[in-house]
Formats: sequence, structure tokens, C-alpha cells
Amino acid sequence: MAKSELKRRWQPGEAAFRRLLIWLDEGIDSQGERYLDIRERLVHYFARRDAPVPDDLADETLNRVARRLEENGSIDDVAPARYCYIVAKFVLLEALRRRNRQPGMALTADHDAEAAPAAAGADVTEERERTFACLERCLEAHPRAERDLILGYYQSGNARAQRRALAAQLGLNSNSLAIRACRLRSRLEKCVRACRER
Repeated sequence: MAKSELKRRWQPGEAAFRRLLIWLDEGIDSQGERYLDIRERLVHYFARRDAPVPDDLADETLNRVARRLEENGSIDDVAPARYCYIVAKFVLLEALRRRNRQPGMALTADHDAEAAPAAAGADVTEERERTFACLERCLEAHPRAERDLILGYYQSGNARAQRRALAAQLGLNSNSLAIRACRLRSRLEKCVRACRER
């Protein structure tokens, strides 16, 4: 079984779940109310984006957050609700990729793992290469300033510090930079989808 598949199937034990509840409460014992509130908001987040099985995706998001807490001990650099939404974006992207690969199939993690063929490694590599080629074409079609902005915004490392420096360099505040990056990313995603469909 692949490591990524094992991670998708990971379920929090009692101690991991308790750690998640404490972290979500940020020092105030809500007796699980904060967890239920965030879970409900995540379900709405996925439903608004027409993702099938929003409940399962919300649970998968919270499981990943719990696993991260289990592995690292704490997540201190971002507010709990914000971090959950960051993870939810990745869960949504993965779910949409699975749906595109297997139209009409349910998007639960277990179903996807069972449905994936064992010899799909070459296909996945080929798909990834096609996607990167399309992304490069789409980036080249944009002005250099926009390319620099989006590449700088999504550079790895200390994202918060890099984004602050990038915003200062461009004479923007952090919120304006985030909005520009989001709009540009949306245009790039549409361009990449159109390129891949050709």
C-alpha cells in the first residue's frame, strides 16, 4: 500500500482526537462545540464548490489536521480555523482530480483507493507531465510581472515571511497581494484545464 494511501486511511485515535479538540478550542473548553462548528462550515465550503460527498471531505480535512497535530505536536503559526481551510483547499483539489480521472465515481478516500488500478504509476506520471507542460504554457502567456507574483507567492519555505516581503516589494498590503494571487491562480487553473482538454 502506498504511503499517500496509508495517510488517506489514517483515522485519529482517542488521544489524537482529544488533541485536535483542545487545539481547535484555543484554550477555551467548548466541549466539542468548536469542532462541530468548524466541521459544519467545512461541509458548507465543499457543498458550495459542488464537491460530491461534502461530509466525507470535511471529515478527511479534520483527520489530516489531527494527523499533522499528532506528527508535529502543535500548529502554532496559523489560527485553527484558517489552517483547516488551507487543508480543505488541498482536499478539494485532490477530490476534483479524482473525479476528473474517474467521472461518476464517489469521492470517498476508501472508494478511490480501492478503485485505483495498481499499474497507474505511469499514467499518473504522464498526467503530471502534461499538467506541468500546460502550466508552463499558461504562465508564459501572462506578463512577466504576473508570473513573478504567482511564482513568488507560492514559493516553498517560510510562506508568511516571503509573502510579506513580496507584498512590500510590490507596494501592496498582504490582503491585496492574496486577492491578486487568488485571481491569477483562478485564471491559470482555467487555462490549464482548457489546455489539458485539447
